[in-house]
Amino acid sequence: MAFLIDLLREGIKDTEIIDISEKVLEGGRISVEEALKLYKFADLTLLGFLAEELNRRKNGNKAYFITNIQINPTNVCIYQCDFCAFGVKPSDSKAYEMSVEEILTRIHNAYQKGAREVHIVGGIPAHWDYDKYVSLIKKIKETFPDIIIKAWTAVEIHHMAKISGKSYRDILSELKEAGLSALPGGGAEVFSERVRNLISPSKADGKAYIEIHKTAHLLGIPTNTTMLYGHVETVEERIRHMEEIRKLQDETGGFQVFIPLAYWPEGTRLGGKRTSAVDDLKTIALARIFLDNFKNIKAYWITLGERLTQVALNYGANDIDGTIEEERVVHSAGTDAEKGHSKEKLIEIIRKAGKIPVERDTFYNEVRIYA
Repeated sequence: MAFLIDLLREGIKDTEIIDISEKVLEGGRISVEEALKLYKFADLTLLGFLAEELNRRKNGNKAYFITNIQINPTNVCIYQCDFCAFGVKPSDSKAYEMSVEEILTRIHNAYQKGAREVHIVGGIPAHWDYDKYVSLIKKIKETFPDIIIKAWTAVEIHHMAKISGKSYRDILSELKEAGLSALPGGGAEVFSERVRNLISPSKADGKAYIEIHKTAHLLGIPTNTTMLYGHVETVEERIRHMEEIRKLQDETGGFQVFIPLAYWPEGTRLGGKRTSAVDDLKTIALARIFLDNFKNIKAYWITLGERLTQVALNYGANDIDGTIEEERVVHSAGTDAEKGHSKEKLIEIIRKAGKIPVERDTFYNEVRIYA
């Protein structure tokens, strides 16, 4: 440790950056102000060094993936958020809705290829009643009892509460009884009220998101959590968002992974520009440094692309998601990544990043190490 700190002092002139870096290496928790200082003034290579040092202490040289399928049952959505290119009105020529039989067929095909997790998230149609959400989970679990169901974001849970009059706790309890095992992390966007008023004023706010995930944790339902960055938020608002996540993790320990999601502007009403590779890497590295109570930070290959994902695995990330099969949400906004990958391709991506590929399950239990 002393050797690393001596190297820092030799190569960095900013004494405040040195002090923060030393604090990080000694296992200290940094403040919002210190995180902002690192983002703005620390060299990218320094951020990567600090983040990867912390990552290796927690995960060694392993990088995780899962054999899964993502199902987006419909793109019809009552919430026409300006940052989203996926959700459309029922009259839109691109509108679609899968039947239960189609969903089961897709899961069956993926299951035959080894998928053991189904990730379900989509639009929120006005004509779906509460029972539709619960019955879909129940039908999938009855048909595939061995599969893990990770479904319905906090936005969907909040919507279910509005249309049913039920509490978050009652809804999550019923979903768990039907076969739900985990919640995905979507819908967090950025918690800042200023930002949400600009990009998604009608949707569940940051307080509702936190309350839903806290309730899930207390019911024994683990959850993922996200942050959509690169649109209208400031860097400080990103860090404040992570602070709220860190606080809840201190309280419940129920988050499994933090997933920074780069904003893709094509086809959105909000518009804007794609984030830079430097911004992506700084955000991932800072997440690893700031979220000291998280074991897992994901470099989502769908939003980053294969090559940048490989770099991110050396900037603090230790997970790249999974086979997915046919992602539609980010592809609606212009990503040129493949819609899905084979297990063999994911292993190759991780190996070429200099990491050891490890297949995991939904709960980050190791299924197989590809040494």
